[in-house]
Amino acid sequence: MRSRVILVFAVTAVLLGGAMLVPAAYARLSAGAAAARQETVAVPTPEPPPPPTLAAGKVSVNFKGEFFSWALMERESGKISGSKNLADTSSTESMIKAWIVADYLRQLGDKEPPESLKKAASRAIRDSDDEATNRVYSAAGGSYAVPAGGKLGPVMQRAIKICDLTDTKRGNVPGYEGWWSFTQMSPRDAVRLGDCIADGKAAGRKWTKWVLAEMSKVRGSTAASDQHLQSGGGRWGIIDGLPESITSQGPVSIKNGWTPLNYDGNWHVNCLAVTEKWSLAVMLRYPQSSGLDYGSDVCASVASQLVTPQPGGALKVPQPPIGKL
Repeated sequence: MRSRVILVFAVTAVLLGGAMLVPAAYARLSAGAAAARQETVAVPTPEPPPPPTLAAGKVSVNFKGEFFSWALMERESGKISGSKNLADTSSTESMIKAWIVADYLRQLGDKEPPESLKKAASRAIRDSDDEATNRVYSAAGGSYAVPAGGKLGPVMQRAIKICDLTDTKRGNVPGYEGWWSFTQMSPRDAVRLGDCIADGKAAGRKWTKWVLAEMSKVRGSTAASDQHLQSGGGRWGIIDGLPESITSQGPVSIKNGWTPLNYDGNWHVNCLAVTEKWSLAVMLRYPQSSGLDYGSDVCASVASQLVTPQPGGALKVPQPPIGKL
């Protein structure tokens, strides 16, 4: 009997002791688990900054000449920014060749052009070949007859209608009124034209990629050896002002226009470039004595000043606060 009583007391003591020990052990385990959870909480990784692009900004150029104007379109929003005189016009020169080619190809629809005209269209863009452009211009319905009533010819009228241009008009230099190169265009309209080519309205579904690809393959420099009477090297200007961080994102399609004109003694230089994100145009008139490189450098300078963020600039990435359990 005694041994059974002792056994009951022993069992009771164990049970009571166990009941007393469980809360303390649980408290220690809970504290340990909480500490472990605190140690393994990951701080949210900041979103990477967007890749560099061109965006509206201040441009400062010590320009010496008669006319300097520029415009930038951010293509997603359609917002256009630029110089105060971005609606003023100058002659397009060879910049308009990209439209002439696009206008001709769009009219073909899904048809293929004759091989000779397709090669001419390529030379018009890649080499800025005047003779090749004239062939495409005629095939598109263009004419050098002076339009009546101060109107533009049909090729340029379609540019205004299809691309929603507001400032473009016929050139007013006596004897050259019907010439495509003397068409008056503003930088504001030029970036609209670039956007119109890139979004497919200019050349149509079948030919847009082809036109943009040709514009990305423009070749030749400002060197005298690359410049000829009716063609010339045109890979300079805006493209030279873009850092590798932008050019590596995808093709940059360009078409420049440049002519030293004796009637006013000026170089007429225009630079147009377009990507998926933006369209940029710079238009200049300055003394012939300054040379073509001067115009190229101004175009490059405008582009480089609009790069956002600036190469080498400190980039501030906001850090999220560390949360508490």
